[in-house]
Formats: sequence, C-alpha cells, structure tokens
Amino acid sequence: FKDGSQKDLLNFSGTIPVKYGNSYNIPIQLWILDSHPFAPPICFLKPTVNMGISVGKHVDAHGRIYLPYLQNWSHPKSTVIGLIKEMIAKFEEELPLYSLSSSDAARQSELLSYIAKITEGETDMKSKNKISGGKNEGCFNKITVVGAGDLGIACVLTIVAKGAADKVVLLDLSEGGAKGGTMDLEIFALPNVEISKDFSASADSKVVVLTVNYLGNAQTYLDVIQSNVDLFRGIIPAISHYSPNAVLLVASHPVEVMTYVSWKLSMFPKNRVIGVGANLDTERFQYILRNLLKAHLLAKDAWIVGEQGEDKVTSWTSCNSAANQTEAMADRNTREKVANRAMGVLKGRGQRSWSVGLSVADLTDSILKDKRKVHSISTLAKGCCNINSEVFLSLPCILGTTGVVEMVKLEDDPLMQEKLQSRAGPIHDLQQQLKL
Repeated sequence: FKDGSQKDLLNFSGTIPVKYGNSYNIPIQLWILDSHPFAPPICFLKPTVNMGISVGKHVDAHGRIYLPYLQNWSHPKSTVIGLIKEMIAKFEEELPLYSLSSSDAARQSELLSYIAKITEGETDMKSKNKISGGKNEGCFNKITVVGAGDLGIACVLTIVAKGAADKVVLLDLSEGGAKGGTMDLEIFALPNVEISKDFSASADSKVVVLTVNYLGNAQTYLDVIQSNVDLFRGIIPAISHYSPNAVLLVASHPVEVMTYVSWKLSMFPKNRVIGVGANLDTERFQYILRNLLKAHLLAKDAWIVGEQGEDKVTSWTSCNSAANQTEAMADRNTREKVANRAMGVLKGRGQRSWSVGLSVADLTDSILKDKRKVHSISTLAKGCCNINSEVFLSLPCILGTTGVVEMVKLEDDPLMQEKLQSRAGPIHDLQQQLKL
C-alpha cells in the first residue's frame, strides 16, 4: 500500500464477457481487502502484452477501474457479483482495451510491470502527471461538493452566490435523484453547476467539500461514526485519485474526527486537509463583539477554538501590552467580562444548513483567491498547547491556495490550553476505536 504497509489479500483473476459489436473476454483482477464485505475490492484490468488500455471515464492509464458501484459500496446490498455485472455494463458502453500493433507491444510491457508492482507501495502520482500531457488547469477554479443533502445543496448555492469558483460540481451519492434533493437544481439549471453521480466529474478540483453523513439506524454514537468512516472509505480514495492536489474541506459530523479520517485515508499533507471547525462560531462571535457590544479592538483578536459544539472555548491572538502585571490582570478581566456577554448572545444559535453553507463559501473563497485570511478551522493540533496526539481541533490559521499556510499563535493562557487538552483526549480515544 502507499503508506508502506503490506497485507495478504485474496486475488481473483479472470475474464468477463463484454459485447461491443463482437464479443470480447476482458481480463480483470480483483483484490479483496481484509475489511471485505464492508469495503469494496480494488479492481484492475489485466491486459496481455498485445492489449492497450483505453483511458476513459471508468479506467485510468494504469488500468485501475473506477465505477459508481465501487464508490457507493454498502454492505450487505453490494456484492462482487453485482460489481461484475456493472463492470460488464459500463465496459459495453466504452470498451476499456484495444489491440496493440507489434511496435507498441514493447511499451505495453512497461505498463504491465507497473501494474504488477502497484500494490507494493508505489504511488501513481508522477506517472499520472506524465500521462496527462502537461494539461494546465491552473487558471480554472473548480469546486466539488460531495453529498446532495440539505447541507450539500446549501454549499453549492452559497459558493455560486459568492462567485469564487468557475465551476461547481455536486456529487449526488444517493440512490435516487429525488432523494438527494437535486431535482430542483436540475429544473432551475444554474450556470457553471454540474450534477453528477460519477466521481470522474470531480477531476482537477481545487477544493473538495465533504458533506455526507450516515443516515441509518446505528444504535451507539461509535456505530454512527464508524458508519461515517465506512462511507468515507468509499469516497476519499476516488476523490484523491481524481484531484490529487485539492484541498479537502470537511463539513461532515463530527467534524474533528472526520477531518482526521479524511487525512488518514487521503494521505494528503496536513495543510491540505481541514474541517469547517469553529469558523461560523468565530465569525458570529466577532460580529457580536464588534456590532452589538462595540468592542472593536477586542473583536479582531477574538476566536472560538477547540471542538465544534456547545462547550465553546474563547481565545485571543493579541499580545498584552499592559505596562505591569496589575494592568495586565485588569485588561484580562475586562476582556473576559465582554467575552462572556458575547457568549451569552451566541448561546443557543444553532448551525443550520444554510448558515454552515455560508461558512463553507467563506472558506473556499479564501482558499481559491489566496486571500491569506485568518479563520478558525479544524487543523492538526499536535504540537500546539502541549497536545501530543494526532487530533484535529479548531485553531486560527492563515488560509491560501495550498490550504493552511500558517497557524497563528494564540496568547499564552494556561486555562485555555487546559481546556484544549481536555478536548483532545476524548477525541483521540474515540479515534483509536475506529476501524480505518
């Protein structure tokens, strides 16, 4: 695997019958993971030396197969038999292989060698860049929103209203279009918005927003989160494949845990995997300080940090310039009184889909336009405030085209640090119980 680990997996190799004018036997191989049947197989074409791969919607240049059935894999309804049936149907629409001339056969052997080594930890990033022919998408700002529930649609509408993206793709992973709430978007077609069920539509996105959540009947909180993890196991690899340079922005619940899961599954650098975190609460907090309490000087340095939820932690990024310790204590007491009043106004204000959508649009705007604006977002907190575990917490960060450009230093406050450490412990314990 790409992280250097190795496992003994079950491998099926054989042919499937495909009618494309004539009848063809298409050679394939399926690797069955140790997490089967909860996770989908890894599928490849297995061309002979006389066969070339037709790169298309469902097959990449290395022969790896991408199908909606794989992305929507869900036990117990998904089966290997069902997968093969869809594979046949898709290959009958677009034949994945063609006959090589003898002069091409030698070059094909190099590709076969690559496929043979693909499960030995080699990344396909460099090869993929070569095959793309140097196509430059640098001037094209594309965002993909994964999940067509209320939050996903709210994100699409607010991103379009913000005008930051040249194109917005909504990936509807639901079984029926009406279930996913996309019918009205299709009826009242918005410019530059594409609705798709195929992960290939997300290719070359600059930002991918994840809004999907498990909607089943799991009995415990851990079961619900594990179900979300299972969903992400079928989503993140495909997203990473089609948009290897994207910033992942997680809005699924619980944000801190699912951002950690996205980071682990994508193997992206930590700066390119962030969660919406406390951005919305911070913007509300600063607004209340500035406009309702007229505390303009305090508002610019005030932040909500830590874990998203009711137990909000306030923090500050300004250095205290008081002349002596007595004045510093007086300034801190005044600040805390004003902050408590603001928190009283903020308390009870829920996070509706449209308000979270506005927050998401705000974050994507900062990333795509490289604004270098400071936001309180979920980021890897290890090394901050004496936190030694790999947990994601909301902290003020400068955002740009590469995601987190820099973490902004918080004021040295032992009480705030203690609160953050108390949030990090339970999150880390929960993550240790998940099966990734």
